[in-house]
Amino acid sequence: MARIVLTGGSGDLGGLLAPSLLKQNHDVVNIDINPSKVEGVQTHQGSITDKTLVAKAMEGADVLVHIAAWHGIHEPDLTPYDFHDLNVTGTMTVLEEAAQAGCKKVVLVSSTSVSKPYGVYGHTKILNEEMARAYSHRHGMDIAVLRPRAFIPSWNTKVYENYTDWANWFIRGAVHIEDVAQASDKAIAYVLNNTLNTEVPIMNVDGAYEYTADDILNWDSEGEGSTFKKHYGEDAYKLLIGKGIKAATQPKILDIENTKELLGYQPKYSLKNLIEEVQSQ
Repeated sequence: MARIVLTGGSGDLGGLLAPSLLKQNHDVVNIDINPSKVEGVQTHQGSITDKTLVAKAMEGADVLVHIAAWHGIHEPDLTPYDFHDLNVTGTMTVLEEAAQAGCKKVVLVSSTSVSKPYGVYGHTKILNEEMARAYSHRHGMDIAVLRPRAFIPSWNTKVYENYTDWANWFIRGAVHIEDVAQASDKAIAYVLNNTLNTEVPIMNVDGAYEYTADDILNWDSEGEGSTFKKHYGEDAYKLLIGKGIKAATQPKILDIENTKELLGYQPKYSLKNLIEEVQSQ
């Protein structure tokens, strides 16, 4: 049993991760501006930029799981200063207070947006990963970095107007939040059970796909929608199109081999599951 501190644990990911950790008999502590809806989670309500609050929450911690951040979807409504305060200063605060508390195990939830280094959000995530490496060297911390794709769930109505809106995002190539929770859970076990020294492994988190590399290379070579129909059939194609879901969209698939190798991660949710959900509506 470990004492695990989640930052941003009242959000969508924390809401799935916390119950899993509690079932494993871990103590779960949460730092968030909102209380957790999960019974059994101890919340320190406030900002990760509050050093006193964070220091209190980190007392006796075995693992820090850093989730809290502004995301790319927030860029239109926030300033670069807002992003830097939470994503950069906040990250330094939780890493520093973890180090001061003697917490040597960290899972940092980064983002594939590091591929956009000149964007406001992507730049903050690059700085986060640099800090992870620095703290690993400086304090001998075992830190694993997850780089999930965007994983805001379909039920988050602040982001998606309806299921179709979410489905059109997912079909481009994405990861379901339940798979991100799975990867996070496995990453916690990984840092608890391994001495990483200064390696700081960085692991992409993507979803499951029925499509093959050859499918992507020869996408829709027999006409629009032909690749989709090969795997899911004509009826499924018509169903999604009828719902306003762009079934012929070619996804971008990420390399997750090292995530599978290091964590034993196996994504479960794919386009097949999405189709089943639409069929049940």
